[in-house]
Amino acid sequence: MYTFSNRLKIASIILMIVGALGIIGGFVMAPGTIAEAKEMVASHDQGHGDAHAAKADHTTNKSDHTVAETHGDEHDSSHDQHLLDQLKNRPWAALYVAAFFFMMISLGVLAFYAIQRAAQAGWSPLLFRVMEGITAYLVPGGIIVFVILLLSVLHMNHLFIWMDESVVAHDALLQGKSGYLNPTFFLIRAAIFLAGWIGYREYSRKLSIAQDASDDNSNFKLNFRISAGFLVFYLISESIMSWDWIMSVEPHWFSTLFGWYIFASMFVSGITVIAMVTIYLKSKGHLPDVNDSHIHDLAKFMFGISIFWTYLWFSQFMLIWYSNIPEEVTYYVTRIADYRLPFFGMVAMNFLFPVLLLMNSDYKRINWFVILTGIVILAGHYMDIFNAIMPSTVGKNWYIGIPEIGAVLFFTGLFIFWVFRALSTQPLQPKRNPFIEESKHFHY
Repeated sequence: MYTFSNRLKIASIILMIVGALGIIGGFVMAPGTIAEAKEMVASHDQGHGDAHAAKADHTTNKSDHTVAETHGDEHDSSHDQHLLDQLKNRPWAALYVAAFFFMMISLGVLAFYAIQRAAQAGWSPLLFRVMEGITAYLVPGGIIVFVILLLSVLHMNHLFIWMDESVVAHDALLQGKSGYLNPTFFLIRAAIFLAGWIGYREYSRKLSIAQDASDDNSNFKLNFRISAGFLVFYLISESIMSWDWIMSVEPHWFSTLFGWYIFASMFVSGITVIAMVTIYLKSKGHLPDVNDSHIHDLAKFMFGISIFWTYLWFSQFMLIWYSNIPEEVTYYVTRIADYRLPFFGMVAMNFLFPVLLLMNSDYKRINWFVILTGIVILAGHYMDIFNAIMPSTVGKNWYIGIPEIGAVLFFTGLFIFWVFRALSTQPLQPKRNPFIEESKHFHY
């Protein structure tokens, strides 16, 4: 039976406190007026000694002057209000990116867990309790994301421009999508998805625990059936969720590949965390029957799904870039122009590092090597979500600062606290799973 150590508990609470202070600081430092927004942008440009920004600003001023002479101050006023909305969005966007990322990890683990159940895999039952502990975070993580979405619907932020009636009134494309992109239907879909994911997780966990005390395999068989059914629901709901919660922050752009792309990101992130938590628990004397072959298999998934993610990323990027259709290619033009470092850095972290570090089969059995690769993968997929959300919500006024770091620290602490607390509630090794002996003797 695992015991949630006081040291780890205190560390997670400290992370949450420090992170919460950073989140609060981000909201406090956000500008409240257009004048404050302009001053903040000017001070940021001066702090970086950006001569190009100064030149661009001078050009903009000249252009604004011309527009003012022709059309009055209406354009300037609209631009200034847009700038203010973007800077006020920054703490919200930082919070949303981190909240979604950690929720995404638990959802990716849930998908992997359901696949193992439905496939009746023989190698993985020793890891089921680890997976069940990680998916426990789906409850608080999902609720937090839903609250952020609800606050967006209540116009507490401007993360989703299609929720602004004044914007929709002057946008024919958004008017055409209003049957789907409307606040009420948006929240209903979100509630259905979360209820389905959490409902499956709780029921499957209940059956898993009941199987240990049972004298037959009825709970195991029922778990198999509901897992197979859940995977159908998951594939549909995950795709729609990716359109709703991420792609719709830029509602003029769409990709038919986007659902698979986000799935690959959450899947490899979830498997990475399974490997890291398993290695940590084994280092503390738990999971004695887990061997190098289990870690090797998890590392193979980390390696393989990283390549799968890259295939999807390249397919989406190259087809859109090559076709050069204006309404499609602007998505990448914005990110390459204003987010060059995180955009291409993400590709290096999510593809080059895993391939180079885990290509050798022997390295997949070295725990510290898997942990090192896992840290890079998780950081890279955080940047993936960052690149998906930030350009549409804060524009070019981005940088990694107090709001972003604070949000990551807070959710890291919450994730650690919730997962390891869940792990401490039940024995880490299932007793009566029909494949437990096969899992114990898994070697190759």
